Amino acid sequence: MMTLRSTLSPLSLALAFAGLFALSATAEDDSLAIARSEFTSAFTAAEAGSFNGEDSDRLRAYPLYSYLTAARLKARLAQVQALAKPEDDRGADDAVAAFIAAQGGTLAANDLRRAWLSSLAARKRWDRYLAALPAPLATSDTSFRCQQFAARIALNQTAGLAPLVIQQWQAANQSLPACDAAFTWAREQNLLTPALIEARARLVAGNGFSALAKTIAAPLAAATSAPIRQWAALIEQPQRELDALIADPSRPVEAVALQDGWQRLARKDPDAAAARYAALRQSRALDDTAASPFARALALGMAWSRKPETLGYFAQVLPADNDSLSTEWWARAALWAGDWPQAAKAIAAMSDSQRNEQRWRYWAARAAAAGGDPAANDLLAALAQEDGWYPALAAAQSGIAYAPHPQTLAADPAMVAKLDSQAGFIRARELFLSSLRNQAAAEFWAAFEPLDETARFQAIHLAMGWGWYEQGVAAASRMKLFTDYALLYPRPYESPVKTGAALSGLPDNLIYGVLRQESLYRTDAVSSANAYGLLQMLPETATRTARKWQRPLPTRATLFDPEVNVPLGAAHLRDLVDRFTGQLPVAIAGYNAGPNAAARWLPATPMSADVWIENIPYNETRTYVQRVLWHSMVFGWCQQGKPQPLSTWLKPVALAPVPAGLEEIP
Repeated sequence: MMTLRSTLSPLSLALAFAGLFALSATAEDDSLAIARSEFTSAFTAAEAGSFNGEDSDRLRAYPLYSYLTAARLKARLAQVQALAKPEDDRGADDAVAAFIAAQGGTLAANDLRRAWLSSLAARKRWDRYLAALPAPLATSDTSFRCQQFAARIALNQTAGLAPLVIQQWQAANQSLPACDAAFTWAREQNLLTPALIEARARLVAGNGFSALAKTIAAPLAAATSAPIRQWAALIEQPQRELDALIADPSRPVEAVALQDGWQRLARKDPDAAAARYAALRQSRALDDTAASPFARALALGMAWSRKPETLGYFAQVLPADNDSLSTEWWARAALWAGDWPQAAKAIAAMSDSQRNEQRWRYWAARAAAAGGDPAANDLLAALAQEDGWYPALAAAQSGIAYAPHPQTLAADPAMVAKLDSQAGFIRARELFLSSLRNQAAAEFWAAFEPLDETARFQAIHLAMGWGWYEQGVAAASRMKLFTDYALLYPRPYESPVKTGAALSGLPDNLIYGVLRQESLYRTDAVSSANAYGLLQMLPETATRTARKWQRPLPTRATLFDPEVNVPLGAAHLRDLVDRFTGQLPVAIAGYNAGPNAAARWLPATPMSADVWIENIPYNETRTYVQRVLWHSMVFGWCQQGKPQPLSTWLKPVALAPVPAGLEEIP
């Protein structure tokens, strides 16, 4: 329901469903199964800080034994840090150092090194910290670089340190707690001149951190800090501060701060900004050139709220102030208003690269058709020969069923087998089968990068063959392979999908489309909003849906079970389809952004679904709706092997009465 993050669910929970991840061939003849079972048990114990006795020879020979050793050493570091007993430090640190030296640059060693450095910094073991910090890490990671500064200061090794700290100060556009010691030292050494302080305060304010900007500017003279404090006030209370500036034309304000506050008000409350636009122009004596950036900000806020006055404000934006963002929303506002000539004008104002995107080629063709241009049909027909949402729309506009244009990546079994036997891919596979997805992905990419192009393509088959679908799709995307649909659109979890389809009455291809977009087949997926499983169900939504549909009440753990998650997700989508009287694009938008948001976006008068979808103000949700519909079409084509009718994609979207009993769908 929200953007997916790669969050590892507790290993003990994931292991309950490990059979869902395993490659069927591996299950038939898996020589590492017993060792893997020992590993997962020992690894779970290690993360809990315990050790289950002597390891077997089989476990010691297992490809992931280094990960187990690293996990135990991490736990030991945590215990040392928690107990704060200096006499215990040396033994733990020596053991970690020995492991890192023996393992070289392996991923397990590198991961442990980062944990060790953080532990050394927390314990202020600065001499050892400096000895353990590799130059590449000090260069690439701000936290470790600033901890290095702290170490040098603590050890009085400050020769040549000043320019490095000042450089970090100048680049710090947000709060950096790891750098506090270095910045305090710089202040004590009188290295932070008023000019440096002012520059960083402005940098931080420009990044939206008003409180930090005021804190940084506090030592400055009042005359120097006043504009920064005013900028911070415009960030925090834009309407109040703008009203004060309008009321007092003689009150000075910097242009950058004024525009920042105005943009914030226009984005948050475009009606309030519109009510003040003329007064601001008059009070601040803004001519057409000076007012253009303010008109642009207001036009964007209006467009995101689908206000009828939007095009009037876009008309006041000078070409020099238009960019890709403003031109695309100018075009969308024109589409919403049904002003096809204005849409064509906005598209013509785009850069060549933007105008040649599938999106804007489609809308240029639609505008041409609305204007009676006979070339429109040719434009639509040409676009329909490509693959994606907009080519499929072009086919629908032409009244023809759409078929994708697959390009098959043939598998080379010998090469796939060769890759499968390489140490890096063996570790990646075992980590995947052990439900350690983040570590598995790191090992996969480390083994993937040195390969030539031919082998990289075969590595896609390798991952897909393991049932590691999100990694296979990620590798395909890196290789710009998008149209091998047989490879990239598998249909696992057939039983729960069929159950969900039977329960909800929704097509299984639609359920697969949502599943692929929500979790990319990850049963253990967890979103930033704590939605779980294949169809990313929030616990409260899942519980409410289960009660309504008379299903067993789920727990957090059972939401990772496809047999629980998928039917509940399908039932929830069914509720949304009914809530929006069969308007599938609106229901899909509601699944992603919530039904209240989707309801706010409904038009006062019916409009074509393609126009409505294009004007969804959340970029994530707009893309989500387009991809779910596209995925469901591809699944249908793969299943049926024939062109798909897409006329339903263009059915008008309109306000509709809420059916009784469906008023409150969270």
